[in-house]
Amino acid sequence: MMKDMSYSALLFLMLAIQSCVPAPEQGEAGTGSLTFSEGYQFPYQLSSPEQAISLPAELNEISGLSLYAEEQEIAAVQDEKGLIFFLDRATGQVLRKEAFWKDGDYEGIEAVGDTLYVVKSSGTIYKVALKADGGAPEVEKYNFFLNSDNDVEGLGYDPAGNRLLLACKAEAGYGDKKYPGKKAIYAFNLETASLSEAPVYFVAADSIRQYLEADPAIRKLEKLVEFFDPEVDFDFSPSAIAVHPRTGNLYVTSSVGKMLLVLHASGRILHIEKLSKTIHPQPEGLCFDKSGTLFLSNEGKGGQGKIYRFAYQP
Repeated sequence: MMKDMSYSALLFLMLAIQSCVPAPEQGEAGTGSLTFSEGYQFPYQLSSPEQAISLPAELNEISGLSLYAEEQEIAAVQDEKGLIFFLDRATGQVLRKEAFWKDGDYEGIEAVGDTLYVVKSSGTIYKVALKADGGAPEVEKYNFFLNSDNDVEGLGYDPAGNRLLLACKAEAGYGDKKYPGKKAIYAFNLETASLSEAPVYFVAADSIRQYLEADPAIRKLEKLVEFFDPEVDFDFSPSAIAVHPRTGNLYVTSSVGKMLLVLHASGRILHIEKLSKTIHPQPEGLCFDKSGTLFLSNEGKGGQGKIYRFAYQP
């Protein structure tokens, strides 16, 4: 009898979770895919999440996430409090919270082994080592040349280079080193605790526009063409970054324009996926588990924040 009751409860929970997944609006304009590399196939159905996890009110402004504790938990930050939230991977329930610094605009989090790294929009990196006895964590703080003008929003771990990747939403470069028409990704070397002086990756408007102009078949994707119009500012604004564990490709979301960009490890653009604004009103966090399952978080924008899970379909 207890087994039957447990199974019934689980079935009810699964149905309830699936019922929370919004469907794209019928004929929603602007959704679609654009593949830049012949033979590449995007391995996710971002309009059909396997699961939608609704988050508590204190995470309505979730801004970054990473898998933690042997991938059984999700570590998350929101952009107001100096807290790390540890969530049950399956339900989104807040298991515990860990204060690591004072309030601030925290935009990304990444777990590397047992160590957690958090980045602020100003580019400040916090290395957080939790204590097994529950005591206050040990925190190291790193400041470099990036600042609020760069508006760092994405943080991801690149195991091939033993480095963290910092994606800038706003200006590319600093001082006299400016890169107009581009968005920059810098690297923080974990061994030397140093930040690369020059970006290690660019997302450049010209490279995207050249492809759009070369292939008239994609003109049907009017929203994409309009977004990358050479007559307007380059508004692609990275809000999250992660390295795929199976392919090594970089995944970069932009809340502005509602899209996800896939880059080869060399920096070559492979694919752009236009996101449904119904499902993804404000994509802010991105991470993978070792099998390639994708977790994508969205701020609530007046409602509940959500984490969506997508199966890897190579």
